[in-house]
Amino acid sequence: QVQPVESGGGVVQAGGSLGLSCEASGRNFGSYSMGWFRQAPGKEREFVAGVNWSSKTLYADSVKGRFTISRDNAKNTVYLGMTSLKPEDTAVYYCGAAMNIEFVGINKSSWYDYWGQGTQVTVSS
Repeated sequence: QVQPVESGGGVVQAGGSLGLSCEASGRNFGSYSMGWFRQAPGKEREFVAGVNWSSKTLYADSVKGRFTISRDNAKNTVYLGMTSLKPEDTAVYYCGAAMNIEFVGINKSSWYDYWGQGTQVTVSS
């Protein structure tokens, strides 16, 4: 069992950059697939990026080329680097952890076992 805790959100101007961190306390972090999802007001939670236990990554088309997900198993932490931010990136960003899932499911929020409380990212125009 792990408990993700996000940090690093804030307010940034369009075109700017921001980095998020998610530290997951607990054992066997390296065995978990980790994903970043986001939810804007009035919208459903959507997949942003995911990284599996072997550091294979997947990105939503809307963030490909702008966001980078990475993990440091020694620190039990997954990161999301965000560049060229747009107002439509404004949302609460959530970190999720999933054990023993196929890579094909890394973009499915229902497959995740544990979630953080979320961190707000606001991109002003």
